[in-house]
Amino acid sequence: MSQTHRIDGGLLDRSRALRFTFNGTSLEGYAGDTLASALIANGVKLVGRSFKYHRPRGIFTAGSEEPNALVTLRRDGHGEPNTRATVTELFDGLVASSQNHRGPLRYDLMAVNDYLAPFLSAGFYYKTFMWPKAFWEKLYEPVIRSSAGLGRLSGKADPDIYDKGFLHCDILIIGAGPAGLCAALSAARSGARVILADEDFRFGGRLNTETMAVAGTSGADWAQQAVAELASMDNVRLMPRTTIYGAYDHGIYGALERRTDHLAESAGKPRQVLWRIYSKRAILCAGATERSIAFGNNDRPGIMLAGSVRAYANRWAALPGKRIAVFTNNDDGWRTASDLAAHGADIAAIVDTRDRAPLEAPAGATVAMGAYVTDTKGRHGLKSITLSNGTTIECDCLAVSGGWSPNVHLTCHQRDKPQWRDDIAGFVPGPDLPVGMRVAGAANGALTLAAALREGHEQAHAAAEELGFKPASIALPAAEDEAVETSAFFHVKADGPRAWIDLQNDVTAKDVKLSHQEGFRSVEHLKRYTTLGMATDQGKTANLLGLSVMAECNGRSIPETGTTIFRPPYTPVAIGALAGRSRGKAFRPTRLTTSHKSAEERDAVFVEAGQWLRAQWFPEKGETHWRESVDREAVRVRESVGICDVTTLGKIDIQGRDAAEFLNRVYSNGFAKLPVGKVRYGLMLREDGMVMDDGTTARLGENHFVMTTTTANAVSVFRHLEFCRQCLWPGLDVHLISATEQWAQFAVAGPHSRDLLRKVVDPEFDLSNEAFPFMACGEVTVFDGTPSRLFRISFSGELAYEIAVPARYGDAMIRALMDVGEEFGVVPYGTEALSVLRIEKGHPVANELCGQTTARDLGLERMVSKKKDCIGNTLSERSHLNREDGLALMGFAPVMRNEHLSAGAHFTSRDKPATTENDEGWMTSVAYSPTLGHSIGLGFIARGRDRVGEIVQAADPLRGKTIEVRIVSPHFVDPEGERQRA
Repeated sequence: MSQTHRIDGGLLDRSRALRFTFNGTSLEGYAGDTLASALIANGVKLVGRSFKYHRPRGIFTAGSEEPNALVTLRRDGHGEPNTRATVTELFDGLVASSQNHRGPLRYDLMAVNDYLAPFLSAGFYYKTFMWPKAFWEKLYEPVIRSSAGLGRLSGKADPDIYDKGFLHCDILIIGAGPAGLCAALSAARSGARVILADEDFRFGGRLNTETMAVAGTSGADWAQQAVAELASMDNVRLMPRTTIYGAYDHGIYGALERRTDHLAESAGKPRQVLWRIYSKRAILCAGATERSIAFGNNDRPGIMLAGSVRAYANRWAALPGKRIAVFTNNDDGWRTASDLAAHGADIAAIVDTRDRAPLEAPAGATVAMGAYVTDTKGRHGLKSITLSNGTTIECDCLAVSGGWSPNVHLTCHQRDKPQWRDDIAGFVPGPDLPVGMRVAGAANGALTLAAALREGHEQAHAAAEELGFKPASIALPAAEDEAVETSAFFHVKADGPRAWIDLQNDVTAKDVKLSHQEGFRSVEHLKRYTTLGMATDQGKTANLLGLSVMAECNGRSIPETGTTIFRPPYTPVAIGALAGRSRGKAFRPTRLTTSHKSAEERDAVFVEAGQWLRAQWFPEKGETHWRESVDREAVRVRESVGICDVTTLGKIDIQGRDAAEFLNRVYSNGFAKLPVGKVRYGLMLREDGMVMDDGTTARLGENHFVMTTTTANAVSVFRHLEFCRQCLWPGLDVHLISATEQWAQFAVAGPHSRDLLRKVVDPEFDLSNEAFPFMACGEVTVFDGTPSRLFRISFSGELAYEIAVPARYGDAMIRALMDVGEEFGVVPYGTEALSVLRIEKGHPVANELCGQTTARDLGLERMVSKKKDCIGNTLSERSHLNREDGLALMGFAPVMRNEHLSAGAHFTSRDKPATTENDEGWMTSVAYSPTLGHSIGLGFIARGRDRVGEIVQAADPLRGKTIEVRIVSPHFVDPEGERQRA
């Protein structure tokens, strides 16, 4: 197919022909085309099907408000459904396909829905699928899900790259039409830092689509001169292909920049960038969107907005039809007829709803004043229209103009309510704009060219002056104030064929009336009951039409009926852009400990722990199974000494005169009298009395404490402490900072741990049991003066320490520890051996601190002091949490020593079946104990402390396994704690 509808002129580069395909057909366009303009140039009218009734749909607009021409671009993982053809920049090799049809586009099998329309009116799903109840899950829902949606995702991983960034400016100008360009020139010349953003790939806005002159030259030429000046200025950032999609607090705006969407290959560069723009002032110059008029069968391919038809002819040199009619209620529709006639189009008729003298019409055009269109013919493409006087006019394109609605969307993002203006029959921004925002041009209701230029300059002048810049004195370019008279005519009220309000959601005037009839009469209920304005165009072309019908039903005016307001985003934003690079392995940043490289050199196997990558075990030559490595590491710690990197534990530095009192309130046990140089194990409760976290806190000075938390809860505990500090007790003199990454910390555990540390810690520090006993702490130096902190704490049950050095020394420290420990047979041990050691000792960790357990469940009820108050203290006293038959943390050993326990197994009596009614508890942690030579576990069981020695069954139905276990003390190794105090 050749470019049968291409005409002379336009803003195209005809030296660069571009090949593309639509539904498998090869077509041609030019550089500067959009997909929509290229399809029009090739005579393509039918481009898709509507959402509910699968009615044939054609291109309706020329901008981001497009409700019909939604296509799928590219193939496989690059595929992008629901993309508006009107804003898709054409490139060589573009592959596009229509969507929302079964079978060929022209013969969609789902078009049968159109014949079922009487049964599919507004709210039909609320009323139709209620009975029989059993059908919902087995019939209704599967059918609805298979039919729902427009385009479909490929189901494959998106190979494209997305990114995020931050920008700062004095003045952000949103929209690069006449008002935006004039505002940018004025602001930039004052010396302010300016960002000018526009969603189009060519700056100029309506100047590119009109034939009006500015400063004695064409509007398009003047726009390019202005852009060239702005581009030459160091204080200006130009951002084409960028949509400002949201206005947020403190002058922050969300922007989506399409960096490589217009290229066949992205060459490894980001496809889209999501910017957070910090502005001191913003000027909204977003223009206005043309409205349609609702009348019978007004959804046929070939029926378009008049301004868009004019844009395709003037900017893209593409005529949407050979014989064109115009239906208007304003002067702007006549301008479309005049421009199209100048391009050689056959103007069949101008139908004007106003009862007044006609304007100058093109030769040969039928003029019908005070008339309106009542019906159309042509299923896959418009063939004729019928007027209210009974006249039928043959045409293949109908340009409809119902007036212009200012784009107030961003003004509403912080709850500003638009206000009605009778002279333009539309809503304009209200008085409660986002802080720092100004509005200029058509977005403010100034619909003429000269007025838009003037307002852009004035608002930029005022914004620059507010910021302390000396406004530049510039002469406004000469331009005309064209005729813009309009009448408030939104829909044809005659009975007859369905009149479409929302083309994308298939909402008709009858649906709006039905909403009113069934009691959904507020604008918010109307929107949700009919789905009016809920699609990708967010009602840009439909809202006011729907409000006019609802107002008529209510017997009130449109401003009395009201309007919904808008929320971000202004246009759709891809989930990939919101995520940026945070996907796959980069979904969260991966933290590496300072010993990571050393662990890699020892062939460590790593595991993700929170956001950290930790060594799981260290295999040695000859070991063929992970258990061999873990058993060796655990045994070596028990017999000699081992080193484990515990940097990942949360470390919170707490200082201030009231630091001790603060800790006394957040911990369940007492900390007010903790001596300097001592460490105490602490239990932290949530407000509901459940255990939140445990850890140790060391007192390094009178007003200086260092808290450690579990790896998993490092962030949540810090947030909790900040909430307590700022909101619960703001009067306390206490300050917090997370020091997790500041210190590299290593556990040195085993009978020879003191001997090893004596070779590391400088000799002036006495590490004897008398001078540095269990639960002691202090600041020391290592290796001749390197600052360090030493804590004598043990979670393995052995004589053990934790030594911390500034993170920059972490790699050197682990290597030095391993070197000096060779004579003791030192071994590095990972998280698996660490888990074995702590289970053997009966220490609870994440599996036991699951947010569903109390201090009593853990056997730590004595740590909830009743001599003071703390968070969670009162609610921990609830009777249900202190039942005599409550759960207790116990140890479990298999009766048959060769059997292995399973975490997650549930306990029942031996004489009862494994059912929910007989459930007595569950296994939380299991490990093979090389010390004992069999599997062991920790878990919660009812009345556990009174049942030591009893045999119960551990049932694991998911794994099809049930074994008998004996209830024992959770302290499998050294229950008296003699080793750790040695």
